[in-house]
Amino acid sequence: MKIYQDIKDFPKASTAIVTVGTFDGLHLGHQKIIHRMTALAKENNGETVLVTFDPHPRLVVNTNTHEIKFINTQNRKFALLNDLGIDHLIIIPFTKEFAKTSSEDFIKEYLIDRIGTKKLIVGYDHHFGRDREGNYEKLHQLGTKYGFDVEEISAQYIDDIAVSSTKIRKALMDGDIKLANKMLGYTYSITGVVVEGNKIGRTIGFPTANIEIEDKFKLIAAGGVYACKVGIDGKEFVGMGNIGTRPTVGINGLVTEVHIFDYDKDIYGQEITICFIDRIRDEKKFDGLDELKSQLQQDRILVKNLFQQA
Repeated sequence: MKIYQDIKDFPKASTAIVTVGTFDGLHLGHQKIIHRMTALAKENNGETVLVTFDPHPRLVVNTNTHEIKFINTQNRKFALLNDLGIDHLIIIPFTKEFAKTSSEDFIKEYLIDRIGTKKLIVGYDHHFGRDREGNYEKLHQLGTKYGFDVEEISAQYIDDIAVSSTKIRKALMDGDIKLANKMLGYTYSITGVVVEGNKIGRTIGFPTANIEIEDKFKLIAAGGVYACKVGIDGKEFVGMGNIGTRPTVGINGLVTEVHIFDYDKDIYGQEITICFIDRIRDEKKFDGLDELKSQLQQDRILVKNLFQQA
């Protein structure tokens, strides 16, 4: 996948199959759009082009940005797009000035003049342009005017729920990790660098890797104990993770940590990825470390059994 930070660097394509959006989560609904794009590109000897924005438009047009959280970091999104087979990724800088661009001006200046769009694929709820004025009907009108086809992709349903980034964010904040993963079509994860903690876990036989998350807009799932898989140096391990404040030992602030089964290497300073498979219980305060250790021993048995049954 070729990435363009400036649309002027993109060589206008002869047969561009295009979609536009922020694609937070790159969930099954988004994947449905991309699979259709790649099929059309193959049929027409064309190239797939995904147009997105940085920063996310909500960070520019909203005032309460501290409340905005995203399912994936930009790097994770780019990696997923590459895996899905997108040929070209164009990143348009989103500014307050750009936000004033009308839907027709955007189509004409960017999709037609710069990219050479022949077919535009959009989701069932797609809106674009100033004040989100553009919709599917408007796209059809502009397609006739500027000579491109428009195709709308219907919603993807999981458990009778129309998949959307909003619903996935809610599932994650509710701790329903299994539903979130179903709608994503892959496993929700958090990547960060392992940093030193208070090392209390190792005194009771449960050393943990505490990670520091650089992206302040990354959505962190609900607090609790999780069955996890952990990626380290291209290898995968099993463990149990915790998101929370560790009330038994009196830690201030939210902590994301993981106890990796049968692993004792020093990984301070390394980047690891924690993939959250299932949520097994709430975080709670225990009457001392002995009670905490007893609960963690039960948790470990539960998580190991869960993975053995999978």
